[in-house]
Amino acid sequence: MKNIVIGRYIPGDSFLYRMDPRVKLIALFLLFVAVFVIDELWVMGGALLGILILLPLGKISLKKVYFGLRPLLFLLIFTFVFQILFNTQGRLLTTLRLEFDPLNTAIAGGLFIAWLFLKRFTKFTFLSFLGVFAAILTVLSQLTIYLPFGTYTIAIYEEGLLFAIFILLRLIIIVTLSTILTITTKPTDLNLGLERVLKPLKVIKVNTEEIAMIIGIALRYIPTLLDEANKIILAQASRGVDFQEGKFKDKIVQIISLLVPMFIISFQRSDELANAMEARCFVPGKPRTRLNQLIWKPLDSVVLAVTFLFMVASIGVRILW
Repeated sequence: MKNIVIGRYIPGDSFLYRMDPRVKLIALFLLFVAVFVIDELWVMGGALLGILILLPLGKISLKKVYFGLRPLLFLLIFTFVFQILFNTQGRLLTTLRLEFDPLNTAIAGGLFIAWLFLKRFTKFTFLSFLGVFAAILTVLSQLTIYLPFGTYTIAIYEEGLLFAIFILLRLIIIVTLSTILTITTKPTDLNLGLERVLKPLKVIKVNTEEIAMIIGIALRYIPTLLDEANKIILAQASRGVDFQEGKFKDKIVQIISLLVPMFIISFQRSDELANAMEARCFVPGKPRTRLNQLIWKPLDSVVLAVTFLFMVASIGVRILW
């Protein structure tokens, strides 16, 4: 939990850090439009390759991006497997016949139980899970000695596999771009940038300053509350509580013991924030001055032009292809 980077700013020095937050937000929107417009796998792969090239240029660790993706690994795997299993369009590529008999079922169950026991001793839990999952599939498909009591056939079609990879790449790109934004932008700058970007909505009587403030506070308190949760987990672990083991009933009790202090801390933080805003004479809806003003630089114009051209090119490829 302590490695989660959602909403967390990590200090650095690169052109991504020096960009105007307004440009980052507009560029992110344009890139999202381009990603959802793209319908060719090779274009989506090229977009992901461009992001991977951008990370070292912007001095952003690939490890940090992985930590941003890790909370969504289950969703990514579920989406990928769901598309492969239920998308039956296109040419049949291969079939995998799984046969269940007492021996191979016992071996597969033993492999899974062993992974549950040993996963705490490895830093690569996700990779170890993939290895165990592949081993279980191999056992069920290749090792059949006794009369099987059940069979299941997995058919993999060309369109299903390609679309599964396509959706997986799209989700990875979206999460990675969002992670880059929060890593390279201070919460105060992001809040100010949101106010400036949403300012045209004031024409239709939308209070953009309050909307930007709400979004900024939410992003700011995600890492704060995660840090508090990690402290509570460590404190309870020092008293003998193990969140990894135990029966289902015990896990429910452990989760409740975590949620109760989290609610209390959240209300305390909210009260402290309200007092701090009142001490600074904050009045909702009233004009406010800013200590730091945003400055548009030539780099911002170049980045915005490049992202706009990429969006236009994506639309052009969608129409022509």
